[in-house]
Amino acid sequence: MASIKDVAAEAGVSVATVSRVLNDHPSVSADARTRVLAAVETLGYRPNAVARSLRTDQTHTLGLVISDVMNPYFTELARSVEEEARALGYSVIIGNADERPDLQDHHVRTLLDRRIDGLLVSPTDGGSPLMLDAARAGTPMVFVDRWIPGVDVPVVRADGRSAVRDLVAHLHGLGHRRLAIIAGPAATTTGQERVEAFREALGAYGLDLPDAYIGQGDFQAESGRLVTEGFLDLAEPPEVVFAADNLMALGALDAVRARGLRVPDDLALAAFDDIRWFVHTDPPITAIAQPTGELGRAAVRALVDRIEGRPGESVTLPARLVVRRSCGENPTPVQNPTPVQRSTT
Repeated sequence: MASIKDVAAEAGVSVATVSRVLNDHPSVSADARTRVLAAVETLGYRPNAVARSLRTDQTHTLGLVISDVMNPYFTELARSVEEEARALGYSVIIGNADERPDLQDHHVRTLLDRRIDGLLVSPTDGGSPLMLDAARAGTPMVFVDRWIPGVDVPVVRADGRSAVRDLVAHLHGLGHRRLAIIAGPAATTTGQERVEAFREALGAYGLDLPDAYIGQGDFQAESGRLVTEGFLDLAEPPEVVFAADNLMALGALDAVRARGLRVPDDLALAAFDDIRWFVHTDPPITAIAQPTGELGRAAVRALVDRIEGRPGESVTLPARLVVRRSCGENPTPVQNPTPVQRSTT
């Protein structure tokens, strides 16, 4: 692992100059600043923020790095985190990663430099060396909603698999057989898990998930719109589109309306992550709801336990299906058939 001396040698400057650049001191020349930043990038220098997080004094401040502050799910999550932290005597500083790994790591470094007592993160991907370094250095940390495999910290999340099975059973009971998904980024654990759960649930009813019915999104509305346009252009379009988050569902709704089509008459629509807006769309959208407030509060309690020397535990809470009218639902619930067993011959 590179040291500050290695950076100084690579840039051809003193250690003091490197320190001034990293602390954004105005006395450094533009040329020296450029060379130092280039050396930091080349060597992958990271220890400064992690090392400074190791301390004995407390500031009673927590850091929260969320994936996208524009996503209503994360906005509600941040609110519950702030409320619970305040109740326990802590303040919260929030960083918005905007679904960008580089911006996520920038916020993590900044928060550690500001001497926070602990860190809550909803990772934008599974490949951040900084997170691993911080965990190994002993920084109190908890992952919320998403996690990074191999980083040994508590994870507070919802288990959406059961709710996805309930959704597929509901759709099958309505007579739908061609089901497609707008997937989240494959680099995120939630992006992977929701596709896997959807495929498994379809398999229980003898249904396949063809490659043409898997559209790659990025948890943003525009990707939902583009993927749905692609589905509608297929020779045999799906009957249902399941968006793996709320913003992609809104993008899908825009795509349907732009074609002069209607939900659910021409294309049924369901979403993961229920939001308050969904009851106001026409028709109201069937969705899987996560216990967002409970997740935020549980994450804060787990982190405070870690900060105060108690073992912080991982928490998994159930998600649930909220049935509305975007999939052709009837006023009277339809009984779902028993899943069929696939033949092994």
